[in-house]
Amino acid sequence: MFEGRRQILLLFFIIIGLVFIGKLFFLQVIDDSYEKAADNNAIRKIIQIPFRGEVYDRYNKLIVYNTPVYDLYMTPRKAHVRDTLQFCQLFGITRAYFDSTCKQAKAYSRVKPYLFLKHLSKEDFARVQDAMVDFPGFTFTTTAFRTYQSKAFSNALGYVAEINPNTLQNQKDDYYRQGDYVGVSGIESFYEEDLRGQRGVKYRMVNSNGVEKGDFKEGRLDIQPIAGKNLYTGVDIRLQEYADSLMQHKVGSVVAIEPATGEILTMVSAPSYDPSLLAGRNFSTYYQDLALDPMKPLLNRPPSAYYRPGSTFKLIQALVGLQLGIITPSSVFTHAGAPVKCHSHNTSHNDLHNAIQWSCNPYFYHAFRKILYEDTQGNTYERSAQGLQRWSELVANFGFGRKLGVDLGNEKKGILPNVEYYNKVYKGENTWKFSNIYSLSIGEGELVVNPLKMANVAAIIANRGWYKPPHLVKAIGDNKVVDPFYKTPVYVGIDSKHFGVVIEGMKDAVLHGTVGGDGKIPDIVMCGKTGTSQNAKGEDHSVFIAFAPKDNPKIAIAVFVENAGFGGFAAAPIASLIIEKYLKGKVDRKAVEEKFMNKSYLPNVLSVTGPRPSKTKKDSLK
Repeated sequence: MFEGRRQILLLFFIIIGLVFIGKLFFLQVIDDSYEKAADNNAIRKIIQIPFRGEVYDRYNKLIVYNTPVYDLYMTPRKAHVRDTLQFCQLFGITRAYFDSTCKQAKAYSRVKPYLFLKHLSKEDFARVQDAMVDFPGFTFTTTAFRTYQSKAFSNALGYVAEINPNTLQNQKDDYYRQGDYVGVSGIESFYEEDLRGQRGVKYRMVNSNGVEKGDFKEGRLDIQPIAGKNLYTGVDIRLQEYADSLMQHKVGSVVAIEPATGEILTMVSAPSYDPSLLAGRNFSTYYQDLALDPMKPLLNRPPSAYYRPGSTFKLIQALVGLQLGIITPSSVFTHAGAPVKCHSHNTSHNDLHNAIQWSCNPYFYHAFRKILYEDTQGNTYERSAQGLQRWSELVANFGFGRKLGVDLGNEKKGILPNVEYYNKVYKGENTWKFSNIYSLSIGEGELVVNPLKMANVAAIIANRGWYKPPHLVKAIGDNKVVDPFYKTPVYVGIDSKHFGVVIEGMKDAVLHGTVGGDGKIPDIVMCGKTGTSQNAKGEDHSVFIAFAPKDNPKIAIAVFVENAGFGGFAAAPIASLIIEKYLKGKVDRKAVEEKFMNKSYLPNVLSVTGPRPSKTKKDSLK
């Protein structure tokens, strides 16, 4: 009995199995209804690109916004052009472009839209719209490109361009697709994740020929795009335009900072370029011209160019010596025994104030020698290394030899020579001494900085010993979020009591010292220091750093003008005009203004990236 039941159960399972196998065979081999359904219906995922965030200045004046434009798409299967010449004339394209693009579109797909022409303006769209009835298979989609209210600020702002293959391949979050636009430089790149927003997705039903049949599930699964966050900068765009006008026909930089906040008021890189020309269809052509320009207009010089600070560095030498107790405000050094020359001035009482006022090279030569050798032990080589080590540690606090952390991707550290550096240069320990490195005493030799760093030095002195990291963007988005890094004061390790004599020396340098008459502002007390940065490739560079007013400073500035000579010749007058414009809202010294707007310092031999530091002390010091 049990054997019979077992056979019945076995037969039952065999029959069930045969039924399933038969059904699968029917569905997969005989019946083609599911295949037809899959072929005839599909879901197309359409990515919707959000508008990039806009950029505003410190007074909420719009600097960068998005202008709607139109992209022309071609569907080869539907496209029909009876009169090719009329079509090319209508869109301002060549027959070669028409033929090659049509060929690419057909190779891509005969039934899917292909980008035929991008970034047509609304005027172009209005002009051609009526004629499109004669050209079936061509459709428009709306997109946007960056539009600029001003030609100034382009280097720091940066630009947006189509993503390159390497960036596309190496991206971490798989956000971008081929053909997407991305911030390439400046704050457009640094704040890319904030500016780009969040993509939207729209699902459409299409048949096997690519024809849309309507929204999928009535659009319930669609995701709306979210526009990028707006950036609120500390830049005064009117001041930026004014500074830019003063730097026409010149190569160099201007950086102005609000000392109390670290907000960058203006950042000029000269020569510059028109940012709007990198936002349209002619990007490739214009970019190539800029990239091949020997004056390097694409280089953002304030955080990237290399210069020796020259005599502006004497301010730091003075503060380091005072903090170490090596010198005092009343310390006196004569010109005797110094291999460096000095400006003509009264040496009967050559104290620290007088040395800053007249930029006395021998004074700082002797002061640097005393910093290195006093309170050290051993032979001359060992004492030089001990002294340089403590000196470089204090100088590094001012940002030398490291990045300040500005919100730009191209900041360079510069070079602050230390014991390790010279051991490498001279190939071993105890192989160099003060006589090999004394050019550091006046900001020459192997010491290399960028203009941004020197503007920050002016802010440090204005604040009497501290700074907030310089930054362009002070708030992000509607909630005005800001990185705490830019709100945290950084102290440089110099007691505030030591800044008084330095500031007084800077004040008198402007009123009665190395700053010429064009650099004086009659009704504003400005504290400044001139510098002449040596340049092996041509005329020396003119350098000036300053802050104003003397009490409760509102602006700190650094100006570098390449191949313009002494700091009082070009950099100081330009800085004084910018300070006057910012503090008063106008410039009363019209003759000085006109002079430097029209003055040209374009060199025959360009050294636009600044000097490379020498391996040994071979500089001819002035």
